[in-house]
Amino acid sequence: MAKVTYTEDNIRSLDWKEHIRLRPGMYIGKLGDGSAQDDGIYILIKEVLDNSIDEYVMGHGKKIDITMQQNRIIVRDYGRGIPLGKVIDCVSKINTGGKYDSKAFKKSVGLNGVGTKAVNALSDYFKVSSIREGKMKVAEFSQGDLVKDNRLQKTKEVNGTIVEFVPDTSIFKKYRFISEFVENQLWNYAYLNAGLSIFLNGKRFFSRNGLLDLLQRKADADNLRYPIIHLKGYDIELALSHGHQYGEQYYSFVNGQYTPLGGTHLTAFKESFVKTIREFYNKKFDTADIRASIVAAISIRVEEPVFESQTKTKLGSTHVAPNGATMRTFFNDFLKEKLDNFLHRNKEVADAMLKRILQSERERKELSGVKKLAKERAKKANLHNKKLRDCRLHLNDGKKDDRYESTLFITEGDSASGSITKARNVTTQAVFSLRGKPLNCFGLTKKIVYQNEEFNLLQHALNIEDGIDGLRYNKVVIATDADVDGMHIRLLLMTFFLHFFPDLIRNGHVYVLETPLFRVRDKKTTIYCYSESEKQKAIKKLRGKPEITRFKGLGEISPDEFGDFIGKDIRLEPLFISEETTIAQLLKYYMGKNTPQRQQFIIENLRIEEDIVAEEESISEIAEELEV
Repeated sequence: MAKVTYTEDNIRSLDWKEHIRLRPGMYIGKLGDGSAQDDGIYILIKEVLDNSIDEYVMGHGKKIDITMQQNRIIVRDYGRGIPLGKVIDCVSKINTGGKYDSKAFKKSVGLNGVGTKAVNALSDYFKVSSIREGKMKVAEFSQGDLVKDNRLQKTKEVNGTIVEFVPDTSIFKKYRFISEFVENQLWNYAYLNAGLSIFLNGKRFFSRNGLLDLLQRKADADNLRYPIIHLKGYDIELALSHGHQYGEQYYSFVNGQYTPLGGTHLTAFKESFVKTIREFYNKKFDTADIRASIVAAISIRVEEPVFESQTKTKLGSTHVAPNGATMRTFFNDFLKEKLDNFLHRNKEVADAMLKRILQSERERKELSGVKKLAKERAKKANLHNKKLRDCRLHLNDGKKDDRYESTLFITEGDSASGSITKARNVTTQAVFSLRGKPLNCFGLTKKIVYQNEEFNLLQHALNIEDGIDGLRYNKVVIATDADVDGMHIRLLLMTFFLHFFPDLIRNGHVYVLETPLFRVRDKKTTIYCYSESEKQKAIKKLRGKPEITRFKGLGEISPDEFGDFIGKDIRLEPLFISEETTIAQLLKYYMGKNTPQRQQFIIENLRIEEDIVAEEESISEIAEELEV
């Protein structure tokens, strides 16, 4: 055994940029490729925007301009601008910034002086410009190193700060910005900062009524049981209603920062809401009945917030301010006064809320027996042998956090399931096998989830019966053939998740696996192509007469080849719900009764490769096949 030495030479000190580049996850969470809304490239945008938002909150500048050009992002605010003598320090010296002065930035998001430094260190190109009182200071960097320190110059530009960056391709490999993710991010900023105009490539994001606007966009008005309750207090804003959907739907914010994982403030709200409702109706309703089908948006501002990670997705603060009230007391006092008074003054709303709670109570009791039988059936079915090929992370009883590294592929048919099972990474990737086409569950009650064997076993495999807090896999990937039947199965699975477990999609857990349509190869090179245009480019690249194979189904792809498609180069298309669409509208249009408009949509948008048209039915027959 070789002797290991441990001397002064083994001790090394990293400078700020080396540490960020060596451990980027500590600063921006997971890297990703842009297919998930919490991937690192979106955190880079957020870190820059947070500074501009803080300027607006402090009363400086009512507009932010953002330009997104392929992989280049430019953010221009109209605040006070960074003090000209400290421009370089503020973006390249750790723990340097103006937010340590609590008087200037009392309730800011970015208090640790790391944000823009991380963006700088993780960018191939980073440029910061500060304009103050007719003077401009510009500095340019590459991977955190200062490459150009421009002299102070005169300018007629309006005060503010401009940050331009291009993410480092050696760290963010094969990444892409999905515009819908960026737009959702900007809408959240607009809702939390009523009166602020944010422009992305000329498109305006603006809100006059804050969380009321948010809930009106996020929830279909026809789906709500009563008009949205909108309450405001000192450092707190709340909007809520009950709908017809399954599950609980929350949008929580701290100091203008979206916290998708919630935290102490969301927990305090849930507890206080239940307490207030029980006291108002003078009845000890079950917690689940009170919160069933709730849709709510909560925003608070706290001093010196403590988050559980640098990406600030979950609040950890137990108090609203140092030496101040606890989070629970803060919410209890607010809801006891504001919500209780509102319900007393609005009898129609109070009656509608009570009706919703009583309906949830009846449904829960009716389901109790069915759920018990379903659990017994799932157990007898020997889920882990019959339907699920689990990954070692779970088979070895790994920690709960292991789920963030795990993926479940949902596929149909023995051949496809077999190929993925043999090709997968057994440590982190699991496979769930469907038997035939799932049921179209649009308009059905949750009772069907327990009575239908496929749905019952799937929800148990995911462990989402009581909500997504127990979700066993971070990524749920629909893997079906790229033909009519495959698309139909994909559509039915999407309907299942949207109808019964919408939080899976809202929180970015559901994806569609993209598999190649063609393999183009010669004696030396093999290229997999995901579209007709990629196939043509591959043919030109290889020249001559390469061999071209058309994959018609997942089962036709050998396990060895499949390993390339579900490994480090996996292509996943995320499912997300845009601001302009609600789940109710989406399901009604695609899965409700047939309409001429939908038939026309299918005909106009169905993608069929030229070489398989002859093998398939006519367009009208395909549209009929997709009828559900």
